[in-house]
Amino acid sequence: MFGLFFSAEKVDTYAQAVACDTNAFNRFFHAMLDRGVYFAPAMYEAGFVSAAHSAADLKATVDATLQALR
Repeated sequence: MFGLFFSAEKVDTYAQAVACDTNAFNRFFHAMLDRGVYFAPAMYEAGFVSAAHSAADLKATVDATLQALR
């Protein structure tokens, strides 16, 4: 289980979460969609990795993430 927040600091509290850059998350979300990786569409939703995800799936996700963050 994981979450994605765009912030200069570690996010531990609700106040920190709502102060994060939602526009950056939206750009990242759509950049990942363009690369065939489907995350939850809201910054406040959890993501999950399961046994159904292969090592190749995880590598493809990491590669897409590095491209999207550029």
